[in-house]
Amino acid sequence: MNVSETIIASAAAGSDPASASFIVRLLAMVAAGIFTQNFVLNRFLGICPVLGVSKRLGPAVGMGVAVTAVMLMATALTYPVYALLAVNGLEFLRTLVFILIIASLVQLLEVVLKKRNPDLHQSLGVYLPLITTNCAVLGVTILVTDGFFGAAGYSFWSGYLAAIFTAAGGGLGFLAAMVMFAGVRERLEDSDIPKSLRGAPITLIAAAIVAMSFLGFAGLVG
Repeated sequence: MNVSETIIASAAAGSDPASASFIVRLLAMVAAGIFTQNFVLNRFLGICPVLGVSKRLGPAVGMGVAVTAVMLMATALTYPVYALLAVNGLEFLRTLVFILIIASLVQLLEVVLKKRNPDLHQSLGVYLPLITTNCAVLGVTILVTDGFFGAAGYSFWSGYLAAIFTAAGGGLGFLAAMVMFAGVRERLEDSDIPKSLRGAPITLIAAAIVAMSFLGFAGLVG
């Protein structure tokens, strides 16, 4: 079962936005995005900024919040835009249009950060504009349109809500991965690491161990 099928199955029943069962399933989607379907640790999407900006907790949290914000805003915009494309038979333009929307949001975020928090803007460096090509952000926007738009039992609004909550879970999962990995890397700096493992080797080993730790959540959320 792929990711789309898993998320659809988690909300297959009670897709009325006003129903209690649907609300519970929306919350389950958020939990799944953090624990069992974490895009970084389970699907290995967006791993580049996780490895690049996780040396310190402060920048890691900043990057996690930035990606979460972009992921939510991008999903909120791309889902209705995709509906317009689908109505006019232009679905083949989805990836191009989505990248343009994400790039615009990242540019806006960069301007705001540069003005409001220049220290964080400087610490994120090149990884901030690279959110534009972050496969986790683009992956979520494509995933939710494939999974919910026009799916059986979903109206536009119920599918839109499911998409937003899925993006929220994906963003919070990215933030959780950033914070956890930053904590691990800060401890590594105080450790006596063999010379042959210093740098990239120990970083990748630590990333693998953190990813394996999330296997303990398997079965927690259907």
